[in-house]
Amino acid sequence: MEIIHRRQRMSSISRKLRREQDKTIGLVPTMGALHEGHLSLIREARQMCDVVIVSIFVNPAQFGKNEDFDNYPRDLTSDTSRLTDYSVDYIFAPPVEEIYPDGFSTYIYVENLSDLLEGAARPGHFRGVATVVSILFNTIRPDFAFFGQKDGQQIAVIKRMVKDLAFETEIVTMATVREETGLAMSSRNAYLNPREKQAASVIYQALREAKLAYRDGVRDADRLASIVTDKINSEPLARLEYVGVTDAETLTPLNRLNDETVLVSVAVRFGQTRLIDNATLNKK
Repeated sequence: MEIIHRRQRMSSISRKLRREQDKTIGLVPTMGALHEGHLSLIREARQMCDVVIVSIFVNPAQFGKNEDFDNYPRDLTSDTSRLTDYSVDYIFAPPVEEIYPDGFSTYIYVENLSDLLEGAARPGHFRGVATVVSILFNTIRPDFAFFGQKDGQQIAVIKRMVKDLAFETEIVTMATVREETGLAMSSRNAYLNPREKQAASVIYQALREAKLAYRDGVRDADRLASIVTDKINSEPLARLEYVGVTDAETLTPLNRLNDETVLVSVAVRFGQTRLIDNATLNKK
């Protein structure tokens, strides 16, 4: 396993792997603070690809003012140690100036999808996500890139960008990995105190109730949103920011659910920690 810090060297290695060795390349983009959710993506990449590259980069462009960029956990040594048992070929861990050199002024903005749900709550967030992912794709040219379903809106944005800009990378989406309580694994879970972490399991419980209601025949979007809202509001430590019931691909808000795949999305605060999660209904 080799750690690479320079974009030009990463590009050179990837080009050689593709052209001279005819290897399939799998990319797992991360911001570090690796947990079992990331490792599940790496295991899938190892099964599907000849070469596995894990990027570790805390992307300043996707953090807004008063967000946790400065405090976001960074420990490359610990992350590298976690990867030693997973047959990762390369870690791409560039400094900020490698991704955003002086004079950088070009950003990727996916219209409409970037303005809803998380985009409305965190203006500019998905512009930062789309930009850094496009840089990673152009640098590495992976055959496959692996993402977790927990970031459902992010997946929709990236898939649209890949389609519109004709990237050759195929997006592979893996199921959300959860703790025993149902809480979706996230680097931000480390910010929760024990009481908050216990309380945060209400998110999974609320999404599960919505899935059960859908299975029982509920097709009214407002009714499903109310089920989620009522359950989360029953937890005193939870501060609900939004519930969205949307088309999973276009993120268009729905009224009546028909045969489309539906994304039920939530954002909830516990103390100073903001968590997101989602459930997919009628998955194709």
